[in-house]
Amino acid sequence: MFAAAGSAVGLGNIWGFPTQAASNGGAAFLLVYLVLAFCLAFPALMAELIIGRHAKANAVTALSGIANGDATRRLGSLTGYLGLVTASLILSFYAIVAGWMLAYALAALADMAGSYELSAWLSGFTVSRNLVFTGIFMFLTVAIICGGVRDGIEKWCTRLMPSLIVILVLLIAYVLTLDGAGEGVRAYLLPDFSRVTDPDLILGAMGQAFFSMSLGVGTMLIYGSYLSDRENIVALGRSVTLFDIGIAVLAGMLIIPAMYVAEHSGVQIYDAAGKLIAEDTLIFTVLPALFDSMGAAGLFIAFAFFVLMLVAALTSSISMLEVPVAYAVENHDMGRKRATFIIGGAISLVSVLLIFNFGTLFGLTIAITTRYSQPMLGLLMCVFAGWVWHRNSLIAEIRKGMAEADRSLFWKIWPGYVRFVCPALILAIFIQQLR
Repeated sequence: MFAAAGSAVGLGNIWGFPTQAASNGGAAFLLVYLVLAFCLAFPALMAELIIGRHAKANAVTALSGIANGDATRRLGSLTGYLGLVTASLILSFYAIVAGWMLAYALAALADMAGSYELSAWLSGFTVSRNLVFTGIFMFLTVAIICGGVRDGIEKWCTRLMPSLIVILVLLIAYVLTLDGAGEGVRAYLLPDFSRVTDPDLILGAMGQAFFSMSLGVGTMLIYGSYLSDRENIVALGRSVTLFDIGIAVLAGMLIIPAMYVAEHSGVQIYDAAGKLIAEDTLIFTVLPALFDSMGAAGLFIAFAFFVLMLVAALTSSISMLEVPVAYAVENHDMGRKRATFIIGGAISLVSVLLIFNFGTLFGLTIAITTRYSQPMLGLLMCVFAGWVWHRNSLIAEIRKGMAEADRSLFWKIWPGYVRFVCPALILAIFIQQLR
């Protein structure tokens, strides 16, 4: 559960969700997000977990294996391959951003030691800084993946995820003691119900619920393939969903009050048009400025915050790399370490290409993968679970760890949801992104 939850929880939860909430009505966005996370993300997550455990294989093999004809078999293989490519491309830019987190954490330590020149290099946007810390982050990701599932992914997620929660809670406790935090709490928890029906807010909440769960690219399908038949897969999927949502909600309790604290201290958080400053500016400009205003204690807070972001990034990056590695190990009989180093090296080269062509390729890669590829792949996953795979096979798989599955509320609701509602909602997100 910690491994799958670690995949779902990433930088999108801890910064993407609070930023979207602040931009879209605060508590109103939170309310809609909570509803859609259970009505959309949870059913789609269950589709991937169930297919994965049934096939005991990667996405390419799993989807082609449940096909009911030549056409769906080819579609299944194509979906799996697109998932491999998408996960790899996401990791290529994700590693760059995660490298920034590591650099800023070390910058705080450099300030504590009085090494201000080093701190300036660590917090400056240079090619050399980006190359060094992207490489370090990819090395950490590769090292964990080389350990395999139990000795690598599971062990490290079990260690990292609880530490993430502890750091997050401690930061919340500190920020809530500062002037201006009360206004942020009210904005986050007291909804303006007139905004709940705003179409843009609803579509934004749907997108956040879907993307924050790492759905579509096969990461959750891979984790499903590692599950024992004795596991109650419905309970596990529910736990992962609750964990993911809980981290996002906690992150909102940290970031949104911190934004108001920063504004109270004279830091600009909105531009001249009244819109929220861009996400990267908020992380790397507004919050460091807030930490600086805290004096010596701010250095410790800055270090803790960016370590938190690094932990979230690492638990997601290992799941992204596991997608192509699992395919290489299972379909081409490659050793895990050899496959990890080769694929990790190839993705690192793509990251280098993005760094040297940052202005043109970085944003384009993000748009192609997160705005277009992921929604399309999520739609196809739901099609396979709801329309291609035989209903009797579905219930038989769920019964393995839940004998009363066919009498459960989940079975009465989920098949119809994943067959009709999820594809319609994901398609709506996809169309919105194309506008």
